[in-house]
Amino acid sequence: MSCCYACPQQGTVQVVEKCGAFSYVAQHGCHLLNCLFGEAVAGTVSLRTQMLTVACETKTFDNVFVILRVAVQYAVIQEKVFESFYKLSNPTSQIEAYVYDVVRSSVPKIKLDDVFTTKDEISANIKRELTESMSDYGFYIQATPITDIDPAQDVKMAMNEINKQQRLRVAATDEGEANKIRVLKMAEAEAGQTKIHAEAEAEAKYLAGTGIARQRQAIMNGLRESVLHFNEGVSDIDTKSVMDMMVLTQYMDTLKDIGAQDKSHTVFIPHSAQAVGDIASQIRDGVMQGAQAQGMRR
Repeated sequence: MSCCYACPQQGTVQVVEKCGAFSYVAQHGCHLLNCLFGEAVAGTVSLRTQMLTVACETKTFDNVFVILRVAVQYAVIQEKVFESFYKLSNPTSQIEAYVYDVVRSSVPKIKLDDVFTTKDEISANIKRELTESMSDYGFYIQATPITDIDPAQDVKMAMNEINKQQRLRVAATDEGEANKIRVLKMAEAEAGQTKIHAEAEAEAKYLAGTGIARQRQAIMNGLRESVLHFNEGVSDIDTKSVMDMMVLTQYMDTLKDIGAQDKSHTVFIPHSAQAVGDIASQIRDGVMQGAQAQGMRR
């Protein structure tokens, strides 16, 4: 009696034929085959998940050629080992054909920039198409991620240059806005300083004017009181004579003080006695007006 054994490893099964016709699927373990009746192992089918990388070159909507790499993860359905073994002679070629069909029918409708953002949708379309097509052949599609989108090198450089120019434009805009804000703030600061200086100068001039006015008022009050006291002591001298004498005395004291200074200089100016009289008349009028105003207040 002639016998042989079928011993598929874990994760695989073997297809057993009898006289050239399918008999059964041998699971992992040891199986006794009756070689006398024509039983033999036709082949081994792996139940493990396998991955096939498909590189598909196509063009986008804006006529840019790009290579998409799709990682197809597939496995044989355990209940459909017969279909996977007998219906397809080369399942990888069949999968590649479906991937090419989906990629080249969807990517030409999309611009290059949108390919990067819609790759998940393209991947979903590939998986849906493969699942519908390959399930009849006993294959289950687990995932079809797009692992790489590779345009030509000059296209990459152009895309990088576009991105660079956009960033430079944004940076220039931000720098211009910053300079604008800086200039406005400096102008506001200068305007504030100018306003503060102007207010301080106006306040200083106001106080100086007030001080001068008070000083002149004090001088007038002092002269008026001196004239009044002199008239009380000497009754036969009028007010005009007293004022002339006081002005002349003050004039001489002023000349004396000027000459006593170390850094004084001698200046010769045409001068006459009438000038003293004019000064005296002005002071006298001021004293009279001050006395009259004080009498009215009383």
